[in-house]
Amino acid sequence: MRTLPLFGYGLIAFLVASSAAQARDERDKPSVRPIMLSEHPTDCTHSIYVKGQVVTTLRFEQLVDASKTKMIGWEGRLEPLAVVRNKVLLEPIRDLNRDEGIPLVVTLADGTEVPFLVRPSWRKKDGGWPPTTDQQVDVFKDRESYAAMHAALMNALKEKEALVEENQRYRKEETSEDHALAALLASGAVAQTPFMVADRFSGKDTDAEIDATVLKGKGKAAVVFKVKNLDQEQPWSVQRIRLVTTDGGRERTVAVRATVREITPGGSGVLAIVADGSAFIDDGALTSLRLEVYRHDGLRQAFVQLDPTLIAR
Repeated sequence: MRTLPLFGYGLIAFLVASSAAQARDERDKPSVRPIMLSEHPTDCTHSIYVKGQVVTTLRFEQLVDASKTKMIGWEGRLEPLAVVRNKVLLEPIRDLNRDEGIPLVVTLADGTEVPFLVRPSWRKKDGGWPPTTDQQVDVFKDRESYAAMHAALMNALKEKEALVEENQRYRKEETSEDHALAALLASGAVAQTPFMVADRFSGKDTDAEIDATVLKGKGKAAVVFKVKNLDQEQPWSVQRIRLVTTDGGRERTVAVRATVREITPGGSGVLAIVADGSAFIDDGALTSLRLEVYRHDGLRQAFVQLDPTLIAR
């Protein structure tokens, strides 16, 4: 881990990979999801996504036969399997490797055998991070039961709500001046924007090497991060961008554009962030802001303190 202070133009910049304690609130959040079983031969084995030292519960509609429920090759990677009435409890000792998969067969009281594959936390369909960990999986054998239909309906409504919010955000971004400027900066077309370079800083840790440029403009400020992924296996991506006032921690809106959704091992990408001058105003007075970049695993990769002088006309 390396911390790099830089003084100039009234701003301070640091490049860090924060400790787990600092990033605890930013880690992947467990989830509850339903699984509908099918007897169709093309129906694949369902995966259960787990995380080290986090308990995952599989809940069934009927009792589980503990004597006939087993995992294969779990030793040294998971705690011994636990069965409590209609529940199966899984607790990995550590995070599983990306390509690991542990077979699990759950036998119900009526003799039905249900196969699963225990795998490390999964990525969302859009490739985004953080990965999702199963906290509880409700397994339904009878698709026509009230509980199964209710779970499926709630899950569909949740997905619809997320899609509506995403579409609204995309429509807003299409007409946003700040997002247009961020796109130009990410593509390297700084000359086509009203920004001028205020300062630069760089640094690296074991996972990433970053060169950052702080830009000042007429009523706006921006930061461009050029990121090289030094990890040999894990893609690098952004989990979250935060812009807050240094006094009080009040959230501000920023425009973000990146050249790629995630940076492959050994690859590089650019992340551009634009803040409007109004973000620097708090209770009628100018204030400094703190820009924070959280990477895929929830650790804070970098933060930059931005001074109001950056938006001077």
